[in-house]
Amino acid sequence: MPSLDDIEAVKQANSAFYRAFESLDVHRMRAAWAQSEEIACVHPGWPLLTGFEKVMESWKRIFENISMMQFTITGAVVRIEGDAAWVMCTENINTLMDGKVAEAKVQATNVFTRRDGRWLMVHHHGSSLPAGA
Repeated sequence: MPSLDDIEAVKQANSAFYRAFESLDVHRMRAAWAQSEEIACVHPGWPLLTGFEKVMESWKRIFENISMMQFTITGAVVRIEGDAAWVMCTENINTLMDGKVAEAKVQATNVFTRRDGRWLMVHHHGSSLPAGA
């Protein structure tokens, strides 16, 4: 059974990821991830990306094309097994791109590993939800 401290630490790591996302700052995003070639990411509509530099390049490309992102996370469920943890949640997203506001919902799974006492992301998978879901 995971401790309440571990659950809270995973929640904080998950929140740090979304704060980095909202900041549109690739340096903050880099700090949220394990710096490993074993990491992976699937953005909605993108193929699987593996390796630290490829994943970070994807964030850079996303950030270059967006003026603002705002997340409201709902339905978050945290699971922990030893030094692995995952968060399943819905991302309710407001964006500003090319002067246009858009809303989207994405079902996400974020996977973390504990390294030197810190929870770091090793996998993010986002799948778009249909309108009205």
